[in-house]
Amino acid sequence: MAAPRQRATGWGRWFCTAAAPRPWRLFGAMCLLRLPRITQPLEKEEEEMAALMGQIELEKSHYSDHEIRKLEEEEQLRRRKESKYDEDEAPGKTVIMAQDLEDKWEQKLLRFEPAPRITDADKNNNRTSLNRRLDSNLMLLVKQKIGNQELWLLPQAEWQPGETLRSTAERAMATFLGDHIQAKILGNAPHGIYKYKFPKAIRTEDNVGAKVFFFKAFLQSSDLSQAELKEDYLWVTKDELGDYLKSEYLKKVNRFLLDL
Repeated sequence: MAAPRQRATGWGRWFCTAAAPRPWRLFGAMCLLRLPRITQPLEKEEEEMAALMGQIELEKSHYSDHEIRKLEEEEQLRRRKESKYDEDEAPGKTVIMAQDLEDKWEQKLLRFEPAPRITDADKNNNRTSLNRRLDSNLMLLVKQKIGNQELWLLPQAEWQPGETLRSTAERAMATFLGDHIQAKILGNAPHGIYKYKFPKAIRTEDNVGAKVFFFKAFLQSSDLSQAELKEDYLWVTKDELGDYLKSEYLKKVNRFLLDL
């Protein structure tokens, strides 16, 4: 029941004699994303288009300085063989030809071994590792106790008086990862909200349910060895969220996730 109102004498304004109760408990949650570290493999159509654009660019391109130098040196060698052109080289001078450089570069390329796209964490399906699914976004999930259940959720904490909702979400992230984590938070406004009511057995007029406000952040720390992980945690892709989150919660999270 709302608190009674009284008119302030001489001012003509209404005010409440007591603070209005808050029927909804407020929470701030942080959607912490590790961005892709490598590009996704090209589809067949993308490979064909890339090859076509590369061919067009090659046909319309001009010679580079290296290519011009190589053509000039080939012309000099041709003239020397025909004895129509002779150039005295300075004694003791070492001449590095453009072809010599290309041979050197070719040998260096043959020794190069690219890092594998599929890591050991991928092979072992280790979802606690950041070194997996390098071509996709990874999102942090933590196991939290809600009532008498343990649920996988985004890191969240209850709002405290004097806090902004963003600072509440930041506190939730620090609670699970410690203060050593570096992340770029996107904006001051929440990206989504999830609202639910408590079971009827514990629901009252002053304690109807909870509202969870979601914020987003990009992980900037590549090494989490300093992080103080205090709960069970996972790093999962958008496609893997359904293995852990409840359907209604998942719907709200998917609304603000973009995984290209």
